[in-house]
Amino acid sequence: MEVQGKIKMIGETQTFGNNGFRKREVVVTTDEQYPQHLAIEFVQDKTDLLNNYQVGQNVKISINLRGREWTNPQGEVKYFNSIQGWRIEDLQPESSTDGMPPVPPVEAFEPADNLNEEDHDDLPF
Repeated sequence: MEVQGKIKMIGETQTFGNNGFRKREVVVTTDEQYPQHLAIEFVQDKTDLLNNYQVGQNVKISINLRGREWTNPQGEVKYFNSIQGWRIEDLQPESSTDGMPPVPPVEAFEPADNLNEEDHDDLPF
């Protein structure tokens, strides 16, 4: 699955427990009629993927949905969901040229002012 949106917040890397479990959270705001603010967590070595991104950047994040079951001390079963990111890409603003390279400005071209009527029929074949 993928989520696209603008980065609203990037948290610091947090370390938990004796084994050094690492987690870092990013909040992305979707661009739709009713924007959603989605907290996506990156864990372990994936936390470093967020180092090259900043608040305000448009990104596409590949995610997995995770669900856990937990029984509290009173014996009640609780369920928790999380969104876990595993890849992040910068989304460049799309151009309207449909993949064509940009056209240089008119000033980049030299004027063709020395054309003669006789020169137009100078084909070698």
